[in-house]
Amino acid sequence: MSDDDLVFKALADPTRRFLLDLLFARDGRTLTELESELEMSRFGVMKHLRVLEDAGLVVSRKSGRAKLHFLNPVPIRLIHDRWIDKYTERHVTALTELKAELEKDS
Repeated sequence: MSDDDLVFKALADPTRRFLLDLLFARDGRTLTELESELEMSRFGVMKHLRVLEDAGLVVSRKSGRAKLHFLNPVPIRLIHDRWIDKYTERHVTALTELKAELEKDS
C-alpha cells in the first residue's frame, strides 16, 4: 500500500478523524486520555491509533511510564499539495464563488 493509500485509509474512519482532532486540540495525550473521549474499549482505541501511526499521522514516544501520542500533520499536507491544491487555482475559485452566489439567490 502506498503512503497516500495509508493516509486515505486512516482518514476514512470518523473515529480516527476524531482522534486526530483531539491531538490537534492538545498534543501529547496518553492512551487513557484519548480513550476517555470515546465510547469504545481501550483495545479499540489502540487499533485506531495503530492505523494512524502506520499512516504516519500520529507519532508516539515514551515519557517515563506513559506513552504520549502526537499529531504529525505532514502526511495530510502532502495529500493537500498533491490532490487539493491543484484544484484551488484562481478560475476554480471563481466558479465556486459564482455557484455560491447563484445558490444564495435561489
